[in-house]
Amino acid sequence: MKLPRIGLDQWLAFKAVVDCGSYSLAAEALNKSQSSVSYAVSRLNDQLPRPVLEVVGRKAELTAEGEVLYRHASQLIKQAQTMEELARSMALEFEAEVTLALDVLLEISQLSCSLETFSHRFPHTRVRILETSLSGTQEALLERQANLVIGASVPVGFHGEQVRTVKMIPVASPDHPIFQQETVSELELKSYRQVVLRDSGQRTQQDSGWLEAEQRWTVSHFSSSISVIKAGLAFGFLPLNWVQTALEHGSLRQIAISGGYSRTIPLYLMHANRELAGPATRALGDILQQDLTG
Repeated sequence: MKLPRIGLDQWLAFKAVVDCGSYSLAAEALNKSQSSVSYAVSRLNDQLPRPVLEVVGRKAELTAEGEVLYRHASQLIKQAQTMEELARSMALEFEAEVTLALDVLLEISQLSCSLETFSHRFPHTRVRILETSLSGTQEALLERQANLVIGASVPVGFHGEQVRTVKMIPVASPDHPIFQQETVSELELKSYRQVVLRDSGQRTQQDSGWLEAEQRWTVSHFSSSISVIKAGLAFGFLPLNWVQTALEHGSLRQIAISGGYSRTIPLYLMHANRELAGPATRALGDILQQDLTG
């Protein structure tokens, strides 16, 4: 068997220089000296038929060949990391912690029974719940910030099982001037202040739903939206499961839009990597799927 001439540490140094934009920043990211990073990339250039990086001014730039090899190097490093994660998970009887990213469309209280069941079966496993919204939910999955994700869309390359459907409805305080007429058109709705949910994602900001109001206030959570709406400061489109009790008690009122308004959002349960998932992660996923679809 022919052994590779180039080591994984050289590909790692190469990728870090490209990602960070300079040798000094790459060295800082890898917790290595700048000279060792520079030497690793220099050796890489010498061992290949064509160089992968060229220094232009103070910045290292990819050559045409380097762009192709960068993509392959990224996959190679990811595969190596996956193998290490698999080895660690195989050595453990159960995980010390399981992280669940939960789109705020679903109230955390709706997971209470599932979490209680899980805690009895895995009393020594910590559960960390990330409350996310819009692109932040996908981001948690794509960047492996969570082991399990409940979100409104399934990214390419992942499998999701639908566990819930959320109905969105327009609501306001009963004293809001919007109720001076029985129904309101979408054109008239634009003249009132709307409270909307901020995207928790850091990379790609995403809009969703009806966003036509001329004046909008932005909050980070539906609980804040409800507070703003109850104070009569704005109207908003909220999940029915979040406002059902308030509607029944009369502290919120559904807005009747002429022509009607109907929007439902499916929610899916996804594993970041089911193959690498330990027994606690698999168990929590199974419990959530059973309880939420039951």
